[in-house]
Amino acid sequence: MTKFRGFIAIDVESNKKLTDFENEIKKTGADLKLVETNNIHITLKFLGDTEETLIDEIEKIMTNAAKAISSFNIQLKGSGVFPNNTYIKIVWLGIKNGEPIAEMAQRIDDQTSKIGFEKEKRGFSPHLTIARVKTARNKDKLLQVLEKYRDVEFADIKVEAVKLKKSELTPNGPIYTDLKIIKI
Repeated sequence: MTKFRGFIAIDVESNKKLTDFENEIKKTGADLKLVETNNIHITLKFLGDTEETLIDEIEKIMTNAAKAISSFNIQLKGSGVFPNNTYIKIVWLGIKNGEPIAEMAQRIDDQTSKIGFEKEKRGFSPHLTIARVKTARNKDKLLQVLEKYRDVEFADIKVEAVKLKKSELTPNGPIYTDLKIIKI
């Protein structure tokens, strides 16, 4: 059986405000890895190692999760970190009006657990990962930038599709390939 590293997501296009934010984060000298501009997405469900034979079943689950929802708009607004300001692992942007995303994520989580994927232990928190932090180097400078952008609205986005993606890890960063696209 052939496996791939999979996840279900909503793609997000970059824009000038987002690029400016990323550039300011880079200038802090913090020890982090920014998500590549063309890879920015909202993860609904990380699947991990996935049998290719499950692709059609996953597509049905995605279709069922999306069919009760018509296209909708979200706002990327504000910045923050997970898990907290003392121990930073993830830099994120907040999502306003993310209820439909949370609803889809919950449906996908429930249904994928029935075909062998582990159910999420934490509740779904709609967010957009911008960077993964490696060490505490220049943490204070990073927190200053995040405070500056705490209430900034970065984009208004129309969500029209959810995607099953394949992630190939390379030394230059992940390469994502769309395997299935479900229109909302």
